[in-house]
Amino acid sequence: MHRDPPSPAGLPPEGAPVAHALLSRRSVRGFLPTPVPRAMIEGILYLAARAPSGTNCQPWKVYVCTGAARDRLVAALRAAHDAAARGDGTHVPEYAYYPAQWREPYLARRRALGWDYYGIVGIGRGDRVAMQAQHAKNFAFFGAPVGLFFTLDRDLERGSWLDTGMFIEGVMIAARAYGLHTCPQAAFLPFHRVVRRELAIPEGEVLLCGMSLGTIDEAARENALTTTREPVAAFARFRDD
Repeated sequence: MHRDPPSPAGLPPEGAPVAHALLSRRSVRGFLPTPVPRAMIEGILYLAARAPSGTNCQPWKVYVCTGAARDRLVAALRAAHDAAARGDGTHVPEYAYYPAQWREPYLARRRALGWDYYGIVGIGRGDRVAMQAQHAKNFAFFGAPVGLFFTLDRDLERGSWLDTGMFIEGVMIAARAYGLHTCPQAAFLPFHRVVRRELAIPEGEVLLCGMSLGTIDEAARENALTTTREPVAAFARFRDD
């Protein structure tokens, strides 16, 4: 298992709320079915809405599904995923999230994550059937009781995408204040038409991503995964002269 580099000396004291939320945020792939009260979800979104946006345009929109609506969407997504696995080519991504051609250093990071993840859940390299089944758990929100989908108006420019990304990060950090966890998911993008139909999302909005929200299942093998981060020196350049 890979390990992160040593923490920099400038970190705030251990237990500082913001630092704790940032450091404890992770992409959880195994949740308990414990319901999340609507008031709690609204509190998370209220906090996240403090995200900055150019000229305060606040371009983000959120569709929340729980209960019967969530279950109907899960059934529809599973059917679409199964059809795609059989060769149905009608499901194409809403937009290109990943590059068409991977290169270093991104390719190595992607591969390392995949090998670590599948190794933890006991799936061998090349076992495509098991990989497909594991991937399919995305479409049941990994067991989480709450699904979130983030959109913005299709005619907005890249700045609004950046703004909405900051809002989405705020949702994940705010969830930690309530003791909850999340998993942001691009896996829904090929099935954006299914999500759009089930949640009545207008065609004039782009589906950016989905997200699972709930209580972590500490017993789930998937949640033993610890992802690595590059040291600050690898991505930051300081100029002081």
